[in-house]
Amino acid sequence: MSFEPELKLFGGTSNPDLTREVCQYLGIKPGAISSKRFCDGETQVEVGENVRGRDVFILQSTCPPVNDNLMELLIIIDAMKRASAKRITAVIPYYGYGRQDRKVKPRVPISAKLVADLITMAGAHRVVAMDLHAGQIQGYFNIPVDNIFAAPVILKYIHANFSDNLVIVSPDAGGVERARAFAKRLDASLAIIDKRREAPNEAEAMNIIGEVAGKTAVILDDMVDTAGTLTQAAAALKKRGACAIHACCTHPVLSGPAVERIEKSAIETIVVTNTIPLGERAKACGRMTVLSVADLLGETIKRSYHSQSVSTLFV
Repeated sequence: MSFEPELKLFGGTSNPDLTREVCQYLGIKPGAISSKRFCDGETQVEVGENVRGRDVFILQSTCPPVNDNLMELLIIIDAMKRASAKRITAVIPYYGYGRQDRKVKPRVPISAKLVADLITMAGAHRVVAMDLHAGQIQGYFNIPVDNIFAAPVILKYIHANFSDNLVIVSPDAGGVERARAFAKRLDASLAIIDKRREAPNEAEAMNIIGEVAGKTAVILDDMVDTAGTLTQAAAALKKRGACAIHACCTHPVLSGPAVERIEKSAIETIVVTNTIPLGERAKACGRMTVLSVADLLGETIKRSYHSQSVSTLFV
């Protein structure tokens, strides 16, 4: 069933395949838009159809190249505002700069708040994000934010593919709440990695809280960047006697040596979603499984458009 013509979904250049999948779920065509680069790197956007008085959704992940994709999102929002769109919703499957959500030491920025201000000032009326790195980022916006979760998609996969003798593992203290929620729904036990980070993108797994010997361990995190946390956690789990080790992460940032580290690690499979498109190196990795969140995003957009509850998707 297609929706009224007032609903328009436009995609930036960060994840065109996901945009097409969401539009397919909604039964609409992607909005006409073009994005070009001047020789000096400036972004130029042109909306190719009328949006006056329309309810407009813009799907754009701020994934690598982060700054280019963020700037493109801001420019698209501004273009829609100046074209007299009635309401503009930024659908950001992966919210870049989300890890810089607080001052961890003197004289550093809170970049997650800065990005929120930029999106708001550009003209967005609402934001839809998925698995924000920290829930309090919603409070950085002065506009409504729907922080939706990939949990239904990942839980379904775990139910279908992993054994009953499960232990859900949080790779650090910050992910305990997420891991506990998964463990409860899966009727599985919980373990926590005591991790000490020495420098950005470097982590050392120190200890494991919980019983993992003889169990199938599933490491759960919101993102995998350089894979240092995941692979060191896997090594610690293997040392403690886990019989099989898997990983589930929503956002496959996979920068630097991530894929190489995964291939050399004790992780048998790593499950991610398509909030970020995989690079060629990651696509060639035989341990990688990609789940689509298109239907979840599409249903969220549909409910937002019709002013229906979004939270009931995750009950």
